[in-house]
Amino acid sequence: MSSKLEQLQAMLAPVIEALGYECWGIEYISQGRHSLLRVYIDHSNGILVEDCEKVSRQVSGILDVEDPIPGEYTLEVSSPGMDRPLFTLEQFNAFVGEQVKIRLRSPYEGRRNFQGLLRGVEEQDVVVQVDDHEYLLPVEMIDKANVIPRFE
Repeated sequence: MSSKLEQLQAMLAPVIEALGYECWGIEYISQGRHSLLRVYIDHSNGILVEDCEKVSRQVSGILDVEDPIPGEYTLEVSSPGMDRPLFTLEQFNAFVGEQVKIRLRSPYEGRRNFQGLLRGVEEQDVVVQVDDHEYLLPVEMIDKANVIPRFE
């Protein structure tokens, strides 16, 4: 996790949790003068638009005061949705047995993209089975990971 993401997580998670929500994760995409800050929130009862509005108002206030992001940015507050992004080892562990799609920051064993069965977590590695091969992917190399929704 980058130092900017760690700073934002440390600043925003307590505010989100004080409102009664779980801070599922944060994405920060720096696009020159126009950056994107996406905050995922979760709750055992699900997330409604009103929940996102409530969190957005509070987070916006904190960001206005602390001013951690230079230049212009767009703030999005969202539920993780069905194609839930995974950020932490604990989250990967909670979705063992699900199909996942993972993109790495740099190639590992000759590839950056993996799609397969999430087998588990071993120390700091995520174990993914693609066809007949198991890969141990270091969590710090993961750029993006999502659960692939099942429609039954």
